[in-house]
Amino acid sequence: MRMAPRPSPPAWPVPPDGGWAADDLDRLPDLPQHTQLIDAGLVFPCPQSAFHERATSFFGRQLSTAAAQGLDVLCRFSIDVDRQNRLEPDVILLREEALTCFEQTRVPATAVVLAVEVTSPDSLSRDRETKPLKYSRAGIAHYWRVENEKGLAVVHAFELEPTTGAYTGVGIFRERMKVSAPFPMDLDLTAIKPRRSGE
Repeated sequence: MRMAPRPSPPAWPVPPDGGWAADDLDRLPDLPQHTQLIDAGLVFPCPQSAFHERATSFFGRQLSTAAAQGLDVLCRFSIDVDRQNRLEPDVILLREEALTCFEQTRVPATAVVLAVEVTSPDSLSRDRETKPLKYSRAGIAHYWRVENEKGLAVVHAFELEPTTGAYTGVGIFRERMKVSAPFPMDLDLTAIKPRRSGE
């Protein structure tokens, strides 16, 4: 009598009771790069558009150039919000003392001054609703959400209101973004575009 074949093991590890924890992202084998943890669940990355990559690079460069002394910039780097939430903004502005070695895979949210999220179709509700709530509760002072509006970058900027602990909108920027915080910047948002031959 032939034995029934054994079922193959699941492709992904089964979560423990209570879900995954922030530390697990450094231990789980074969996770896709840029996997995030939201409310103890794994969120896998989707392929990113050219707009997403251009906007991420643009804000990474501009913030690096303008950053005040004692601040540093990282793109797509993991931050610990709490035990059940380890998020990865597209760009973060952080206090440089939070980076202690090249082997480091994350920083605490308390070290982050600004989180920038460039929305994608799959991340729109997370970037508009879930992540701002978690970033504000973690005390991140500034949050910028970058959206693709008919091929043009639009930035929704928020600051933490100390009395409520919630974000308040400080501006919606098209074509030009001029802000005084977290430090003065005057950005040409029309520079976020596909590179053409000869440029």
